[in-house]
Amino acid sequence: MPRSFLAFGLVTLFPLPLLLAGALFGGWAPWLALAYVTLVIAGVDALLPALTYDGEAAEDDEATLLSQMLVGVHFVLLLLVIWSLAGGGPGLFSASGVALFLAAALFLGQVSAATAHELIHKPALTQRLMGRWVLISMLYGHHEVAHLNVHHPKVATPEDPSSATLNESFYQFAPRAWIGSLLAARHSEHARLERAGLPFWHPSNAFISIIGGAAVMLILAAIIGGVMGVVVYLLIAAAAQLQMLAQAYIQHYGLERAALPDGTYEPVNATHSWNAPHWLSALWTLNSARLSDHHAHPERPFPQLDIPARGHAPMLPYAPPTMMALALIPALFFSVMNPHATAWRER
Repeated sequence: MPRSFLAFGLVTLFPLPLLLAGALFGGWAPWLALAYVTLVIAGVDALLPALTYDGEAAEDDEATLLSQMLVGVHFVLLLLVIWSLAGGGPGLFSASGVALFLAAALFLGQVSAATAHELIHKPALTQRLMGRWVLISMLYGHHEVAHLNVHHPKVATPEDPSSATLNESFYQFAPRAWIGSLLAARHSEHARLERAGLPFWHPSNAFISIIGGAAVMLILAAIIGGVMGVVVYLLIAAAAQLQMLAQAYIQHYGLERAALPDGTYEPVNATHSWNAPHWLSALWTLNSARLSDHHAHPERPFPQLDIPARGHAPMLPYAPPTMMALALIPALFFSVMNPHATAWRER
């Protein structure tokens, strides 16, 4: 299957008509969307776990076009779902409303999050701002600063809040990572402004747009759906954030870079990230599980990321969505992951 604009576009946009119909009319549409996002993707990945891509990768401008399309989809879907679940459509407490909430939250936490991740690594300011605003709209704007300035240089070390340690449960990791990345992002931005001789409240401070943007989104949710609109917005943002935290949890769980005598760490290499060869979830999340190549080439467009050969980098035992679900049951997650993580740590 070619790594083409069409392949990524079809898989990511397939549930969109169902989500839009569910937001407007309720009924069976959101249930079908939920089934696609969960059962279909997991089922195909289980049956065809190692089908990789052949042919030419999509061009950079095609990848950028799809990313920009998905930004537009993100905001339309987010605002429409707030309106619908706040009472304009099926409502949060109906059966179809629950399905719509779950399916939309999964879309935002996986497709929209992958889109934002792709864009914040782009050199063009316009694209970076688009990625930042997707994160801001999920009340997770500080993730951009922490990801670029802290996670990438300090991944798989104790200095990275987003790298989970061996035997650390997701419930221990999630609050530590959220708070730690916020504090690390603030410290990083403060240090940048100090080096430039600028005050913390200078307009270039990323936290001004992060905080201001979150306030704008909360006001917009209130305009769309009143108090219930704000409640729905906070719930769906929290659900999306939990998925992003779960993704971060499995991506580097138990892997660590060796400390060197001078107090630094060995350079980042392919053994410091978990990868996955599962093809449908790779298309669904814009190759976000080709993590070793991403850390080696952060600005490489997602269709051009390669999967390492087996034995050269850690491979997740199951597809990322399945591993994220397993992370909710720590004992089961440890029994699956610890043998693999220990083997790579020993290497």
